[in-house]
Amino acid sequence: GHTFCLCALAGGLAGTCVDLVLFPLDTVKTRLQSPQGFKKAGGFRGIYAGVPSAAVGSFPNAAAFFVTYEYMKAVLHTATSPYLNPITHMLAASCGEIVACLIRVPSEVVKQRAQVCPSSSTFRVLSNTIYEEVRTETTSSFPVPSSSIPFSLVQFPIWEYLKELWSWKQGHVVDSWQSAVCGAFAGGFAAAVTTPLDVAKTRIMLAKTGSRNASGNVLSALHGVWRTEGIVGLFAGIVPRISAISLGGFIFLGMYDKIRSLFL
Repeated sequence: GHTFCLCALAGGLAGTCVDLVLFPLDTVKTRLQSPQGFKKAGGFRGIYAGVPSAAVGSFPNAAAFFVTYEYMKAVLHTATSPYLNPITHMLAASCGEIVACLIRVPSEVVKQRAQVCPSSSTFRVLSNTIYEEVRTETTSSFPVPSSSIPFSLVQFPIWEYLKELWSWKQGHVVDSWQSAVCGAFAGGFAAAVTTPLDVAKTRIMLAKTGSRNASGNVLSALHGVWRTEGIVGLFAGIVPRISAISLGGFIFLGMYDKIRSLFL
């Protein structure tokens, strides 16, 4: 029991820390991907707009992710052979994402809307969002799991594999800074591969209720971007995304391992 409390604490602290450090980069990325263009969406102004909603959502969200991840990993490891480890990690990460998503979606939508209209307060964006979503019962919560699950499917098996490889090479378990380096590589790679999904998610979340994108169809959003802006549009914001997520992976997974090792 206390192991899972520890996972929750380590994950929650790491998650909050990452969100606060990376928030400005994430704002820049959201604005680069927004349909009205970077300058109109606010450029470099009000770069911390929406940070309260991110900070509130990040602790329980990261805590829920890691508790689920470690629990599923423990359950699945007993049942499978070591050769199936990557699949085990993929399944565990997906379950973690689904659970975390239930917490994250509302704060994520609010955060992105606050990032592209920095003038209104988080509270006003929140009340407008709730009003809009309830009034139209849109399913804008769907694109979030559909972009974060593929991301974790790529990131976590690579992170675990790199840690195992490094441990095996040096003959002892990786230190937390080495785990952080593995996290940065895994995150950067996963970030690059999943950028188009992220662009689609941003377009859907910023879509005005009732427009074609607001229906939440990821494929039609991808097709729209591809048709109007080509490959460049699909990979919009890839540089801040890779740098933010590599740095995020470094802090998040490194801190997680560090806090856990301090108490275990």
